[in-house]
Amino acid sequence: MRPDLERLGRFDEHRVRQRLRDSFSPQHTSVIVADGAFAGCVTLRPAEDGRWLEHFYLAPDLQGRGLGSAVLRTLLDRTDATGVLVRLNVLQGSPARRLYERHGFTVEDQDPIDVHMVRRPASNPSGRPVQRTLGVCSGDDGYGQRKGRSGEHHGVSGVL
Repeated sequence: MRPDLERLGRFDEHRVRQRLRDSFSPQHTSVIVADGAFAGCVTLRPAEDGRWLEHFYLAPDLQGRGLGSAVLRTLLDRTDATGVLVRLNVLQGSPARRLYERHGFTVEDQDPIDVHMVRRPASNPSGRPVQRTLGVCSGDDGYGQRKGRSGEHHGVSGVL
């Protein structure tokens, strides 16, 4: 995120930390663990009309290997099962936008800094929410395996 904020001329270390402190929601935040080590975190908090996906951070050396997609699919399967939409903001020009678009997010609005995106729940022809089975653990399962694009296996565990 720092490179994107710097590119937009908006990086201010104090403001970034304060934003996280002000909006941190520990009860809705999951720690992402890959191969037994801390890999990142993500928040999926309740909102009036669905959920907000926030603070999705993944260690730079783990990006582009399928781990972010696996985590996002796990979270979206849960929201699809409950039939709620998900909103998020991504910085203009961020490569993360492509990840979100691949998972069904569309642009709702944008300004010079942020792109506001929304994803409606996936459904089957009957109109009921769909729940897919993935090779990623969730809840108390403890540890799951997902093969990344470059062939390595990622264990995804935590509070997801």
